[in-house]
Amino acid sequence: MKKTLKILMILAVSLVVGCGDGEKKTTDPYQKSTPEKQPTKVENKVAASERVDLTNKGVGPITSVTLAPEIDQKMVAHGKDVYEKMCTACHKVDKKYIGPSPTGILNRRTPEWVMNMILNPEVMIQEDPLARELLMEFNGAPMANQNLTEEEARAILEYFRTL
Repeated sequence: MKKTLKILMILAVSLVVGCGDGEKKTTDPYQKSTPEKQPTKVENKVAASERVDLTNKGVGPITSVTLAPEIDQKMVAHGKDVYEKMCTACHKVDKKYIGPSPTGILNRRTPEWVMNMILNPEVMIQEDPLARELLMEFNGAPMANQNLTEEEARAILEYFRTL
């Protein structure tokens, strides 16, 4: 009986020692060691729709746009009309919807980028990193090519200046 008890004690001690918690032991027997934590990377990534990039002109036919100091009200009226007919299914002036809100867009993007996105959304999504990030931010809903003319896109841009 004593022999069996000794064997069981040896097995129990072996089991406890062999199945430890895997923690590193410290030299102080009264201090419990804690696993070393890997530093976590905290990225303060700004959403693509909120990021400011006033250098990127995008990919497309528009390489240069000159904005007059005065807003052309006739062009604004035309741009607002085109925007309301062609764009409001996905874009709302005052909030994010299927696509981003155009309010303040010219504080975040160049006029060329905006017009190229309006005129050339398929190529912009393929070749412009910011356009790809916007696509992902807005759940993979690509901007539809409305086949607008450069004149219509420029009028929409002028309307955006008033938002």
